[in-house]
Amino acid sequence: MTHESAPPRAALPEATPPTPPALSRNLSDALSAAAEDRIFYDLDGIEERYTALRRELPQVDVRFAVKACPVDGVLTRLAERGAGFDAASPQEIAQALRAGAPVGSVHYGNTVKSDRNIASAHLLGVRDFATDSVADTAAIAQHAPGARVFCRLATSGRGALWGLSRKYGCSSRDAPGVLAAARASGLVPAGLSVHVGSQQMTAGAWQEAFDTLAGTLAALNRRGIHPDHVNLGGGLPALGYLDRHGRPLHPPLDRILAVIREGTARLGRVSARPLRFVMEPGRHLVADHGAIRAHVARLTTRQQPGGERENWLYLSCGKFNGLYEMDELQYRLVFPTHRPDAPRVQAVVAGPTCDGDDAYGRGHGLVPVPRALASGDPVWVLSAGAYATSYLTRGFNGFPPLGSSCVRREAAVCALN
Repeated sequence: MTHESAPPRAALPEATPPTPPALSRNLSDALSAAAEDRIFYDLDGIEERYTALRRELPQVDVRFAVKACPVDGVLTRLAERGAGFDAASPQEIAQALRAGAPVGSVHYGNTVKSDRNIASAHLLGVRDFATDSVADTAAIAQHAPGARVFCRLATSGRGALWGLSRKYGCSSRDAPGVLAAARASGLVPAGLSVHVGSQQMTAGAWQEAFDTLAGTLAALNRRGIHPDHVNLGGGLPALGYLDRHGRPLHPPLDRILAVIREGTARLGRVSARPLRFVMEPGRHLVADHGAIRAHVARLTTRQQPGGERENWLYLSCGKFNGLYEMDELQYRLVFPTHRPDAPRVQAVVAGPTCDGDDAYGRGHGLVPVPRALASGDPVWVLSAGAYATSYLTRGFNGFPPLGSSCVRREAAVCALN
């Protein structure tokens, strides 16, 4: 099939700002009952988000990005519902297999792999490997002979909170050479992949990605290389985050999904053979269905070197024990022992350690908090389910990592550390 010119783009539907998700009964009950700091994951909420995504994109298989929430109970629930997994290491592959995923539904999505890790993944039964260079392809051929490889294309990362634009991916000009080298070394040049950046806030980034994919598929056609699938990567946003000024982010999810539906249809017309599509959502599935029970360390007022006075709210949980992404976003905070209409003060929010970065990053607005907060008062941190456990330190400054529990409608079903 020859490359077709891109059809005129249809007007995107008007975006309806999504309503930030309400706190589920599962999480509310677990947080209310907790006497100690802990992170809770609502398995029913995660399953419902997965089901909604499959309903919106029935042509796309879902492979959950393990790195976003490497919690056994979460992986098991998703595997039971038919999800596959995107793994970034042999350890994540093994965890996905323990959760019950068929090995054919697990791929090694990290383009950064040592020889030993390639061989370990192959020994575990994985046959689908991401790549973005001839050197990596040669290593896969040596340590995972006959494997299927999909080439990751670089994107700009524009519009995402975390762009992922430098470390991964090759240019659309280099990709045909990478897959040609794979074919020459006995591998199967099976696909292409992209990643538009984590928490992508624009539909335009997806349109650009589909433009790149369409052009690359056409170039591969001319070389007689015909991939059988396209991996659309991660990037689908969570809905419950706040911006640096405490306002809901309102990602245009309906527009994004419309672009993906149109884009997959377009690639199907460009490809010389039928294409399968997969996607690697992470935070989209879990962020809004995880919440942390923390507590107040201190609310205090301090005079800054410039002379101005600031209120500072120090929490028991911060950048090094659950809220690693606080540099880029604000989490929704609930103070359950204080009335919503209680008098408030504007405060900087910070974690408990002596590290200066353990606070909302520069440029963040102040957060309204109850004036009467006292040390020990519980605080609920909402939409904290993505990367909270992934980035836990072993105990920086002696503050222990958070324990984790999974909850469902019947009862708590797993407790970890």
